[in-house]
This record gives sequence, C-alpha cells and structure tokens, in this order.
Amino acid sequence: MAQMKYFYELTISSSPHFHGPTTTQTIMRDVLIALAPALAASVYFFGFRALLVTLVSAAACVFFEWGWCKLRKTDCKVHDLSCVVTGVLLAFVCPVTIPYWTLILGDFFAIIIVKMLFGGLGKNIVNPALAGRAFMFSWPVLMSTWVKVGFSNAAGVLSAADAVTAATPLANMHQGMMPEATIGQMFLGNVGGCLGETSALLLLVGFAYLLIRKVISARIPVAFIGTVAVLTFLFPQGNDRVAWMAAQIFGGGLMLGAVFMATDYVTSPVTKLGQVIYGIGCGVVTVLIRYFGGYNEGVSYAILVMNVCVVLLDRIGRPVKFGAPKKEAAK
Repeated sequence: MAQMKYFYELTISSSPHFHGPTTTQTIMRDVLIALAPALAASVYFFGFRALLVTLVSAAACVFFEWGWCKLRKTDCKVHDLSCVVTGVLLAFVCPVTIPYWTLILGDFFAIIIVKMLFGGLGKNIVNPALAGRAFMFSWPVLMSTWVKVGFSNAAGVLSAADAVTAATPLANMHQGMMPEATIGQMFLGNVGGCLGETSALLLLVGFAYLLIRKVISARIPVAFIGTVAVLTFLFPQGNDRVAWMAAQIFGGGLMLGAVFMATDYVTSPVTKLGQVIYGIGCGVVTVLIRYFGGYNEGVSYAILVMNVCVVLLDRIGRPVKFGAPKKEAAK
C-alpha cells in the first residue's frame, strides 16, 4: 500500500497561549460602537446627509472587498467588519458636502489598492482609510468645503450645492489667529469640519469605551495628543498659551486620528516603547505640518508617515530571547 503523506501548515504566536472570545469581528464591532456617539453628533450638527454619507461609504467598502474576493475566488471575510470600519472612518474624515462619487472612488482606493492588493487584512502597510483620504485630495476643493453648523444650513441629502460654508477652527489658526469658535464649542463639536471629527467629547467617550473593552491601550493616543499639547503650549501663535493649545487639540482631527486611526493594529508598533515613540512621532509631524505646511491639518499625513516607520519601531523594545547569548538576543 502506498504511503500517504499529509502536510499541515500551522501558524501560531509565541507562548503562552490562551483561549478567549476575542475575534477580529468582536474588535471591529467594538470600534463601530465606539464611533457611534460621534456619528450621532455629526447627524445632529450637519443633518441627515452625514448618516447617508457614512452608510454609502461603508456599503461601498463592503462591495469592493466582496467583489475582489469573488473575482479572485478567495474566501470572503467581509463578515469580520474590518471593511465596514474602513468605510466609516473614511467618511468621518471627509466634509459632509463630499459628492458620493468622490467618496466611492476613495473607498475603492482604500480597499482594493491599499488593502486587498497587499494581501488583505493584516498585510497593508498604511491605514486604508487615511490612504483613501489622501487619494481623495486629488479633488482639493471638494475635500475642503466645510458646512456651517446648524440644521438650517445643513447640506441636502442628494446635493450639497445650497449648503452655507464657513471656515474651520484650523483654517483660522493656520493664519496665526485664534478661531472664532470658543473652546467649549470645539469640545462639544459645534463647529465646522469633517463630519466625524468635530466632537472631542464624544470621541473621548468612544476612547473610554475602547479602553474599558481593552481593545486598545492608552499609550499611542496619550503620546500623540500629549506631544501636540506640549509643542503647541511651548510655541504658541497667540497671546494665550493654554487657549492656543486647547484649540489645537479640540479644533481638528487630532482626537479622531489619535484614538481610532493611529491605534490600528496592523499599522502601529507592537512593542510598548515602539508605541510611545510612534505616538510622539505622530504628534511632532502633525505640529510641523500645521505650523509650516500649506495644509491646515496634519494628523492624517503624520499617521501615514509614521505607518511606514513601524517596521523599524518594532525592533525597539523587543523582549530578549530566553537563554540566548547577548549578541544573538540583540538581533
């Protein structure tokens, strides 16, 4: 009788191991729950179109990932909700006036080009939602038209042509001036901006939820926000250091980026020291772009820049190999 040989491939992490209920789906579900308060605020401040933009973006990401898997005849894993999170986050970093066709093109770039062409979830080197946003700045006017807050000025469901526009706090600060909005208005979200980034309060509620659920740690967000706070306090462009610092923290996409973008498992370091350095790097690049760049906001590009440095940061703070000589352990 011919001998039959079976080959199995088993990929495991280093010991110790444990069984638990945590899966990619449960993690992504928690992220969506944490984003829900900010989504509710965007609908309240910008109108029903904010919800529709978010739903269109999420649905487009699901469709593109499903279509790719069908085309490639591979296992479709849209049920893990990662593509839904990408769609929601991409919508969150766009103005509510964004045309649907532009948003769908951004979804295509995020899912197909950035995620699936690199092998799918866990293999992309940069955050798909932020890469999609960077691609969408091929249409800079569409990506920088901000609606004045209020139901009477909210963008229409199908067309945003009649929306009343206004400058964002960061646009004022980019000119070296304090924004017209108060710190309280920026903290609550009663200001213009991307539809998911305006309410720092509700983003902090989502942050607290993720910490309680142990989905993320506080290292990256605290290092990121703390670095921006320190630098803007030390180098203000106004008479009131504290007010300038608070406006820089609450007046843009810092909270959204630090909590929900920079903490992405795939594109952030795994070591504790690497995470702290990563967060500090994000904060430094953000301030440099805001102060010296031609673009008001620096959070998205700061995270993308630090994403490509993760492979180096993961070499920092690695545990020493048990029983290995010092020279070998350092490799």
